[in-house]
Amino acid sequence: MKQLFKKTAALAVLMAAGLAQAQQPTEIVVDYAYAGLFKEVHESIARDFMAKFPQYKVTFRAPNSDYEVSAQQVLRQAVTGQLPDVSYQGLHRLRVFADRGLAVDLTPFIKAEKGWAGMGYDQALLSLGQVKGQQVGIGFALSTPVIYYNADLMRKAGVEPDRFPMNWDAIMNAAKKSKAATPGTESLHVDWDITGNWMWQVLVFSNGGTMLTADEKKVAFDGPAGKAAMLTLEQLVKQGEMRNISSSAALQDFVSGKLAVLATTTARLGSITKQVGGKFEIRTARMPVAKDGRLPAGGNAAMMFSKDPAKQAAAWEYIKFATGPLGATTMVKATGYFPANTLPATDPNLLAPFYKANPNHLTAIAQMPVLTGPYAFPGDNGFKITDVIKDHLQTVVSQEVQPAVALSEMSKAVQALLPR
Repeated sequence: MKQLFKKTAALAVLMAAGLAQAQQPTEIVVDYAYAGLFKEVHESIARDFMAKFPQYKVTFRAPNSDYEVSAQQVLRQAVTGQLPDVSYQGLHRLRVFADRGLAVDLTPFIKAEKGWAGMGYDQALLSLGQVKGQQVGIGFALSTPVIYYNADLMRKAGVEPDRFPMNWDAIMNAAKKSKAATPGTESLHVDWDITGNWMWQVLVFSNGGTMLTADEKKVAFDGPAGKAAMLTLEQLVKQGEMRNISSSAALQDFVSGKLAVLATTTARLGSITKQVGGKFEIRTARMPVAKDGRLPAGGNAAMMFSKDPAKQAAAWEYIKFATGPLGATTMVKATGYFPANTLPATDPNLLAPFYKANPNHLTAIAQMPVLTGPYAFPGDNGFKITDVIKDHLQTVVSQEVQPAVALSEMSKAVQALLPR
């Protein structure tokens, strides 16, 4: 009898252990960049997700400083077998993972999703996460470049905030007038060295150009659009009196009321608004775009790297939640990005009241008709090309090299790094 009791007890312990193991939530390992922008956002979304789906547990890795560092870390993790299940990567870096066969194509998951057509995923916005016919990412936080300006400084300079200029020459003149009208302030700063050469692409694309030829064998930014872009960069320094300072220094000047105009990503709108408080009135305006010009989207997309079916199922549920109406609402309210999901913007219970009360956020959305995908250079030298372009742009900002010479040298350097 005693022996039977022991066996029964042991069986009960094993059954309990098995039940506990079966009830353990499936872990979803996630990484992302830019803690200052996204830490609270991701943690809030994860809490809401796990409350709704207790069978899953979201675990975040330490956030990276920017998209380039984040992408390089994932490439290293692919070698060591430590890939995250889900990773938020910059739109301009998605190609890196698709080319290396690391990104999971989300198309089968979308096709298996009942009611997908009514879930708010606009096809044009979905296309920003596509590479060579594969849906390698679902947009999470999308951005466009916008013009921020201090409406108080503009008024003092005689510039009506409601009639802010729409071309670079007029913007530079307004910024200079503002600087002259209020001693101790500065004119403008364009965030030319932002991650991935995004602002360089903005200046080229907005003039109707592109980075490479259609077959991706030759540099194309050395044409008229690139020349106009490089000339604008020089004029920003000479005519607009833009200083050779870091983007963080320029941002600090703007939020402290010492800089009249700042051209950068709408992603910073939330933090800028919070830092300014009530010190002055902030306005946003659209970027100058030529008749045939486009603006490359910025931001990031949720990618899946897990190859395990159970993990993939969990990761897909998390991606849908984070990029869906509830996750998008949390993200928008805390940042200046706009979502790749169309449902919350007009929902009175989600973002409709927010947009009505915060019209500065509508500027980025108004630019969506001219939105296009950011360009990712092909081959193994993509990261190096980014560095080369940044170095040559720096020589124009520092006034060391004439724009035409810098463009010529930059074109030759990039051409040498393209796949042969």
